[in-house]
Amino acid sequence: MNWNTWKTPLKALVVLATILISLRLVIPVQKSIHLGLDLQGGYRLLLQLYPTAEVPTITSQVQAETIQVIQRRVDGLGVTAPTITKVGNNRIGVDLPDVKDPAQAEKLLKQVAVLDYKIVPVQVMQQAEADLVACKANPKDSKACQFVAEGAYAASGPVVYSGKDLKGAQAGYDQGGRPNIDFQTKDPARFGRLTTKALGKPLGLFLDHRYLSAPTIQSPIFGSGQITGNFTQKQTITLANELNAGALPVRTRIIEKEGIGPTLGHIDLVKSLYASMLGLGLVLIFMAAFYRMPGVLADLALVLYVLVMLAILAGTQASLTLPGIAGFVLSIGMAVDANVLIFERIKEELWNGKSLRAAVRVGFERAFSAVFDSHFTTIVGAGVLFMLGTGTVKGFAFTLFWGTVVSLATAVFVTRFLVDLMVEYNILSAPEFYGVRKADVGVFSRTEA
Repeated sequence: MNWNTWKTPLKALVVLATILISLRLVIPVQKSIHLGLDLQGGYRLLLQLYPTAEVPTITSQVQAETIQVIQRRVDGLGVTAPTITKVGNNRIGVDLPDVKDPAQAEKLLKQVAVLDYKIVPVQVMQQAEADLVACKANPKDSKACQFVAEGAYAASGPVVYSGKDLKGAQAGYDQGGRPNIDFQTKDPARFGRLTTKALGKPLGLFLDHRYLSAPTIQSPIFGSGQITGNFTQKQTITLANELNAGALPVRTRIIEKEGIGPTLGHIDLVKSLYASMLGLGLVLIFMAAFYRMPGVLADLALVLYVLVMLAILAGTQASLTLPGIAGFVLSIGMAVDANVLIFERIKEELWNGKSLRAAVRVGFERAFSAVFDSHFTTIVGAGVLFMLGTGTVKGFAFTLFWGTVVSLATAVFVTRFLVDLMVEYNILSAPEFYGVRKADVGVFSRTEA
């Protein structure tokens, strides 16, 4: 196969496929692009991690394990594109865009959620049930609330089963229509032996040592069972989510919290979009006015660049933040800078007396090293920012990194393809369309002579 014959159709196919894939990912843009906390409002929390007897030191691995548990819990809330990052050596930042229930989110993030099963003496179960009702009716009843929180746990037998041995849990309803939790065990045989041995006895369920309920074991339970108690529907959903997510490896406490209203976020978004569109518009006008036909082709490549960047944001489900928009606009400047270097080199080759075809070929080849070096250094810097930065710094680094990568590709491939297409088919090939007067073609060679 002759490459010169097929290279133009193949390049056109690549460009067309890129456009179609990008459109498929981006449309509809309102649903495909996730906005960050600062643009749509939400809740920002900073969690402090505290050592325990089991985990005496907060290490990077402990932070990572805690983030995984928090991530699973947040996913259960249905929050769109949450951001959970390490902050220092013993803190975790959590951004919850468009969160519906901040109080539930706070409770979910700071609760350790260790579920223990114990065989409870009948008298302890009776007192715990009475105190549970009393504490709910009067939270200031310290004696009743204390027995529910710790006393019943201490007065019961040893732990015979734990939440980590559950395979899954789902919020549901019992036969009477009351909210409960259905669960499945990882080891049905073991749970079957336990419940067979304890037939007729109350099996107490304790969440972080707090008494939940103590249903009497009526028959052996193997693969699945129910957690019943005086639950509300919201409580069963929260508890099921915590059980599925697992327990936090250490204690956590919320030391900072900030709510951002959707109105403020909307104003920031509108202003940022106006600024971005104005900047992009000025760049397009400048390129077309100063570089003529190549500038117009660069503008087309720039439009494709914007489309590809939106597709990357949609495909990776990254959240677009205000710093992210700044990185996006900055990378547009990088794309323009690459085209400026290339087009100025083409003009120099025309002034040296080369033909248009040769000037385009040599111009792209000789400008490539400068274009690549400038882009590569920015890519490295953005990559380091993304790896070491936190929160909004990551948003800026993400768009700057991918924006610079895409701008390099559009400058050396898409713009080159469009310019080659014009030259190959002899469309608008007069030097004036490339910013060089016909009388100035070869002016450098004539001056040297």
